[in-house]
Amino acid sequence: METRTWAGLLAGVAVLVTGATLAPVAGAADAPTAPRDPYTRTELFFGTERPNGGTAVTDQEFQDFIDSQVTPRFPDGLTVEQARGQYRDSHGVIEHERSYVITLLYPTSKGRTAGAAVEEIRRDYDQRFQQESVGRVDEPVKASF
Repeated sequence: METRTWAGLLAGVAVLVTGATLAPVAGAADAPTAPRDPYTRTELFFGTERPNGGTAVTDQEFQDFIDSQVTPRFPDGLTVEQARGQYRDSHGVIEHERSYVITLLYPTSKGRTAGAAVEEIRRDYDQRFQQESVGRVDEPVKASF
């Protein structure tokens, strides 16, 4: 074979090999994805035991609190989950309690207003049910609805 024929054959093989290895990568990059916007996920942790052995917050009391204090501030929706919490008190005793976790998702652009609303919810719960605190965790996420 002539040198030109070998060069052409090798060039053709190189194109085939390169094309074969790049095709799946290009396909993956072109795969459609749902649009996702910047949101903040806030989780709130509510205990139900009252200090000094008082009656625990009931399911109905908690639901009434959500209906009157949380949903009006976050009418687009929220998630409520029952949980079990525990902590060590000042005497070294491990305390267990029924608890709730509320998850809120809101556009990051509304963070200042939403943050103030979350603080009002925490303060209201502490006062209404004689709690020491309501835990709060915030994290940036991407979401679409």
